[in-house]
Amino acid sequence: MIEQTIFYLLAATAVIATILAITEKHPVHAILYLVTSLFSMAVIFYLLMAPLVAAFEVILYAGAIMVLFLFVIMMLDLGHPEKGLSPGWREWLPALLLSSVSIGSLIVAVISRHATVAAYPSALPIRAVAMRLFQEHGLAVELVSLQLLFALVGALYLGKQSKGGGAK
Repeated sequence: MIEQTIFYLLAATAVIATILAITEKHPVHAILYLVTSLFSMAVIFYLLMAPLVAAFEVILYAGAIMVLFLFVIMMLDLGHPEKGLSPGWREWLPALLLSSVSIGSLIVAVISRHATVAAYPSALPIRAVAMRLFQEHGLAVELVSLQLLFALVGALYLGKQSKGGGAK
């Protein structure tokens, strides 16, 4: 019953944070809302007995991809932090509320899961997941890494083009 309540709280948090990320005008604030949404999704994966997927969600999406988004925003000079005013408590309130719901839900889920750890089946070892990923889906992993490389080169090209007065 408590896991179901946590699930619905996290689902609402993820939806609200995603809507705020879409409607936010400041790109850095939008990324922070998106990180909150991704963290909520990671806790949902943890509740669904997929801790490896939850770790991937935090490390890859909330970590690496959001850093790439911030890099692009900095390269294209979209942030303009010097033009903005210091945010008031009204601007902080949604982010603090959503983040505290996500982190509080994670704490409650870990505590309740730790008490009933014997009731869950054994998980697939990480080594088996890695072997299957790279043996059966090695080409897909390489294609994703090439896409990230192309995105990085494109961001560098766009950043150099806008600062240099145009490419010739």
